[in-house]
Amino acid sequence: MKLLITGGAGFIGSHVVRKFVNTYKDYKIYNLDALTYAGNLENLRDIENHENYKFIKGDIVDADFIEETFKKYKFNGVIHLAAESHVDRSITDPLAFVRTNIIGTVNLLNAAKEAWKEDFSNKRFYHVSTDEVYGSLGKEGLFLETTAYDPNSPYSASKASSDHFVRAYGETYGLPYVITNCSNNYGPNQFPEKLIPLFIHNIIENKPLPVYGDGRYTRDWLFVEDHAGAIDLVFREGKNHETYNIGGFNEWQNIDLVTLLCKLMDKKLSRPIGSSEKLISYVKDRPGHDLRYAIDANKINRELGWNPSVTFEEGLERTIDWYLGNEEWLNNVTSGSYQEYYKKMYY
Repeated sequence: MKLLITGGAGFIGSHVVRKFVNTYKDYKIYNLDALTYAGNLENLRDIENHENYKFIKGDIVDADFIEETFKKYKFNGVIHLAAESHVDRSITDPLAFVRTNIIGTVNLLNAAKEAWKEDFSNKRFYHVSTDEVYGSLGKEGLFLETTAYDPNSPYSASKASSDHFVRAYGETYGLPYVITNCSNNYGPNQFPEKLIPLFIHNIIENKPLPVYGDGRYTRDWLFVEDHAGAIDLVFREGKNHETYNIGGFNEWQNIDLVTLLCKLMDKKLSRPIGSSEKLISYVKDRPGHDLRYAIDANKINRELGWNPSVTFEEGLERTIDWYLGNEEWLNNVTSGSYQEYYKKMYY
């Protein structure tokens, strides 16, 4: 198996790359990443010299490059994670999300279709998406695989569009695909623009903890290693032309999450309990902020036997311990120096 993983230097992607490289010695894993701000090859220092791993620097927006890469390496499968993913950034620069998340995905679909057109057997295009394509829930209910799409941000609209293109290539050209829509991921190596690593860093530095609106927005949280395990399972055993929702069964209102994080950080840093909570500040809500996301993950459990193995409390503590034990990584990322290590090779 020659497996292309796009976005493999990013947060979720690096965990997926590591899992496949360490688990399947008979696979050749190709990690394609543009090394934008969120791509960090320090995430993969532990496996970068493995014989079954190869890094390719490139941008999925470059159609000619993608076509040539498929011709050169003759991939049998694709796990597509490369994406612009931060909602706030999508509000200020929607076109960046159109280029990467829509055009980039179509470039990969075209390359796979062309490369595999003589024989689709034993091929698979796996598109990793988000629960945000479904829009916003009220106080009750869960997102199902059959829930109608209703995206509310430029980010979720771009991901919804890419989902539709993947399905269209399946229906129009017979391309074998699977799609998964996951809830909010957290864990080691996450870029500190997202809530949990940002607040861990801010607590360490005694900086404000900005909470949107009244803090009552609700999200379902999924530990990244559980997500990587689900991706492994779906890639190998999922049914073609199917969608699977992946969730952590961990619904938390933002303010409750932040309060728990503050208490755990106070303990870890030997500070008086309540010290970090004083850093919480409520800030103006962002436009189009969805009230609640919650995943029904019964299909993947029923058909493939997957369940999350890590509770949120356990996962959060493991995440905090990782960041406290890797402050050099965190400082390198927040300062921008993390890109220096590979600049001579790839820039």
